[in-house]
Amino acid sequence: MRILIVEDDPNIRSMLCERLRSEGFVIDQAEDGREGLYMAAEYPIDLAVVDIGLPEISGIELIKKIREENLSYPILILTARGAWQDKVEGLNSGADDYLVKPFAAEELIARVNALLRRSKGFADSVIKCGPIKVDTKSCEVAVNETSVDLTSYEYKVLEYLMYHPNEVVSKTTLTEHIYEQDFDRDSNTIEVFMRRLRKKLDPEKTIQPIDTLRGRGYRINPQYTKP
Repeated sequence: MRILIVEDDPNIRSMLCERLRSEGFVIDQAEDGREGLYMAAEYPIDLAVVDIGLPEISGIELIKKIREENLSYPILILTARGAWQDKVEGLNSGADDYLVKPFAAEELIARVNALLRRSKGFADSVIKCGPIKVDTKSCEVAVNETSVDLTSYEYKVLEYLMYHPNEVVSKTTLTEHIYEQDFDRDSNTIEVFMRRLRKKLDPEKTIQPIDTLRGRGYRINPQYTKP
């Protein structure tokens, strides 16, 4: 999952980037509202963390502009202002949640995960598609209740597919959501991850967890995603 952080304080921004990366998120970062607006509109963002007191364009105006672009991904506000009027203004501008500084990193992570789950239509941290179970909080994977050990990138690929169970996800989309912007990307690596995933999730070749649609991309086997 790809998160945009728009924060002008370099120490806080660095802490946010480090902490969220340690949780497996791909991070884009901006130090002012203008740069943040460009990234918010041009990059394939899954969630944005926006400070209110930004230079160039304020956090409130940035959020309004993001929503004016019909971008619907969740936005978490960070601010030192904790009055209820400030919270109401932020939420009315189009934000989805509000976190007052100083805050515990654990609370930030919990709120980010909750926003991502809700935005994808999941109420629980555990996502199930047929025999496959992914705990997005602990990053644990199981098939038929048997634990499966995945690398960080294999997990990111599977998690993204599980969050989009009825969609065909292209190699390009997967690449954009599991690698940093300046990473030397190779879409052929996705094929390697898919081969490894299939082998680990389905060593006996009995459940066929992931479909390949030639020229289009990948999806979780539709028999496991029916309502």
